[in-house]
Amino acid sequence: MPRRACWPTPCLARRTRHGKSPCRTRRGKSPCCLQITNLRSRIDQAQKQYPLYQLGNPQLRVFRTNFFIQLVRPGTAQPADTVQFRIPMEMTRVDLRGYLQRIYNVPVAAVRTRVQHGSNRKRDHRNVRMKKPDYKMAYVQLAHGQTFTFPDLFPEKKLGREGGSAEDDVPARLLEEQRRRQSRDPRRGGVPDWFGL
Repeated sequence: MPRRACWPTPCLARRTRHGKSPCRTRRGKSPCCLQITNLRSRIDQAQKQYPLYQLGNPQLRVFRTNFFIQLVRPGTAQPADTVQFRIPMEMTRVDLRGYLQRIYNVPVAAVRTRVQHGSNRKRDHRNVRMKKPDYKMAYVQLAHGQTFTFPDLFPEKKLGREGGSAEDDVPARLLEEQRRRQSRDPRRGGVPDWFGL
């Protein structure tokens, strides 16, 4: 009589009424169960690895980074060749140097990092201290001859016709419109606004 092959369903899912798997032997698991667990562990290991890249591969592959960096305006005066970034805690100096050189083609001379501890002065509604998360700051010194100035995101206001700022007219216009709305309508003959439709 041929031996019945047991595949994942009878070995892993179906149990007898005594709580034992039907394909277990007295010494341990049957060979088919061992093959399944080995196959599962191989699949798990293969999913954790990065996909292989081969030069002649016709398939288009896009590799995205695991890190996100943020350009920060420096609080104190920095040299012209120094740029300040806020980076994740897991990112190292070598990672940041490779990130800037390979993705943005920025020549980097040196990278210095520091960990900024988050404050825990705030308290919540239960009067328990709330700590802000720590973050890492990176100071990147550009190669010789390279300079960087932080862009002026909010330039000075443009001057209006009368020489004053164009936005100074806005409060005056709002006040005039409010006065006009609050003045009584001469067509109502002295009857208040709330009396009527």
